[in-house]
Parts: sequence; structure tokens; C-alpha cells
Amino acid sequence: MRDILEDVKTWRDASEEIALATVVKASGSAPRRPGAKLAVTRSGRMSGSVSGGCVEGAVFEKAVEVLDSGKPELVHYGISDEMAWDVGLSCGGQIDVFIEPFEGDR
Repeated sequence: MRDILEDVKTWRDASEEIALATVVKASGSAPRRPGAKLAVTRSGRMSGSVSGGCVEGAVFEKAVEVLDSGKPELVHYGISDEMAWDVGLSCGGQIDVFIEPFEGDR
């Protein structure tokens, strides 16, 4: 999380709405391990990574939904024959990402 702290602080100081995505489970050849984080703002800023770029766009879209609803979500990303052309991890791994509104202390 240290790698995103400065960005999150800057965004908080600018009154940005922030969502935090955290890898909570990884299997196979997933590019990021549990604990990896991605912070996003409603305005489109991103810091960190949960997949090395494979699913960050999809995580951003889900993060905006989480900001809209105020409710956290657990999302699974992987690859299978049926979803080979959808968003997924081309490395063959799988990750579960917990996405929540960031409500850290000011």
C-alpha cells in the first residue's frame, strides 16, 4: 500500500472520491499476489496494480459502481474457454479482488 499512499493523500486533499481494490486471493500464474492494491478515483486517476494491467480497466468500472452504491464487492477474474475474449487474465491465473469505497481518516 505504501506505493499508493502519496497519491491517495493527494486525492483526499483534493476531495476526490476514492475506491480501493485489494487482491484477496490469487492462484495459478496470477501476476499480483494477495495484498496488492489499486486505488482509483471517480475522475479516472489510478495508482497501484492488481493484475499488471490485464483487468485494471474492468476493476475501474466496478470501482465506480462501488462508489455509486457505497457497497463493497468481491469480484473474481480469471480465464476460461468461454470467456477467452472477455476481460480476464491472459496468464492463466485467477484473482479475487475486494473493491471498497476508501474512507480513511483525514
